[in-house]
Amino acid sequence: MKVYFVNPPFKAEYGKFSRENRSPALTRSGTLYYPLWLIYAAAVCEKDGFEVAFLDAPAAPLNEEQALERIRCMGADARLFVIETSTPSIYSDVAFAEKIRAFYPDSFILLVGTHPSALPEETLRLSSKVDAVARKEFDYIVRDIARALRDGTDPLNVNGITYWKNGEICANPDMEYITNLDEIPFAARFIKEHLNYKDYFFAASTYPEIQIFTGRGCMARCNFCVYPQTMHGHQYRLRSPENVAAEFQYIADNFPDVKEVVIEDDTFTAKKDRVIEICKLLVEKGLNKRLKWLCNARVNLDLETMKAMKAAGCRLIIPGIESGSQQILKNIKKGTTLAQIHAYIENARKAKLMVHACYMVGNNGETRETMEETLHLALELNTDTAQFYPLLPFPGTEAYAWAKANGYIKGGYADYVKEDGTINCVLELPGLSSEELVKFCDDARKRYYLRPRYIAHRLWRGLQSPEDLKRSLKAFGKLKGYLFKHE
Repeated sequence: MKVYFVNPPFKAEYGKFSRENRSPALTRSGTLYYPLWLIYAAAVCEKDGFEVAFLDAPAAPLNEEQALERIRCMGADARLFVIETSTPSIYSDVAFAEKIRAFYPDSFILLVGTHPSALPEETLRLSSKVDAVARKEFDYIVRDIARALRDGTDPLNVNGITYWKNGEICANPDMEYITNLDEIPFAARFIKEHLNYKDYFFAASTYPEIQIFTGRGCMARCNFCVYPQTMHGHQYRLRSPENVAAEFQYIADNFPDVKEVVIEDDTFTAKKDRVIEICKLLVEKGLNKRLKWLCNARVNLDLETMKAMKAAGCRLIIPGIESGSQQILKNIKKGTTLAQIHAYIENARKAKLMVHACYMVGNNGETRETMEETLHLALELNTDTAQFYPLLPFPGTEAYAWAKANGYIKGGYADYVKEDGTINCVLELPGLSSEELVKFCDDARKRYYLRPRYIAHRLWRGLQSPEDLKRSLKAFGKLKGYLFKHE
């Protein structure tokens, strides 16, 4: 029996829409994430003995007609279609699912992703031709539905789904979270067999790169972060160090031209002992000489661990600094302090780790003064790269509930991106319009990246590392249109 996994087309006329970003969009830097959660679910089904087809339409990118033609060619014997979604594309995603239903009326159509997980009943009401939506982590949900279809039992009995039955919407209990993550096949192996890794680009990494997760969930409680609140929860469940090192080995052996591994865990560094053990294994196997890597790392990371990571091949760390206002950090439950942020950047320099800092405006308590504090902090810290974005409050997050309850969200889900697919701002705060938030971010990028001090720093980096220069030029080529756009 065949299971068909589909990351559907959206805004293909403008470029590659990246659904798995924490803020799905066509990015200014050209970043396209691997559809990792769809990949892991497909790998689980393949491991369970099912034939798998996989279409990542944005990677080409394919438009709707091209994507449907591909599905018509490969989907004739598919019993189950698993369709990735996002908040900005949800109406388009549901319409695409309906077109698949028209071709294969006897198939089972399942929607997955953060949006249907957060709003299962609302999503189902968009179309009676969608059989069900998966809530939260969906690897084993998909596998169990496939088993039921294969074995002739009722797929609507599977936990973790909300579904149509006799014209009514019903819901089963949640599927339990996966605790033994070593059971999940390597994303890298599935990528090798089913995708073209050169279709994907991550602006902060060295091209080409492979993305993986080494754990799921996040112990932090940041009120805006969508994946822990809608999909994976707040318990950080871990792959063993040996399993992680084995996937690095697989990548080194099977992707000879891949330069870097992107560890996409919300906070890879949450468990110091485990990080140290992974680093030890990478060094023992000589993988630190063959692959560089980067990861998300909270600002409570200590110097000892940073040095171990650097020795093991880590090139860059990505902290969510978010704001230069301590009160804002408290309001969004970041759990960090400005003192920690300064120490973190100082320690990263001592460890010779590069830093890509993430800043966000539009949170609870934001004013023009607090935004200026954020920009002042960014310029003071002077990290290797930085990003500035307005808050996008996604359904299922505390930030969304706060913005919705106060009437701060303007427009609907489709307004989360502009016509060209790039990130839009849907917030109207007291004393701060969406246009002001966007303009601040645009101006902040210009003030950050067009400083003589910063340009000199990047040129110096480029002289030390031609690969870094090549990566920076490629990202800048994508970004320059936004830096120099007319008001």
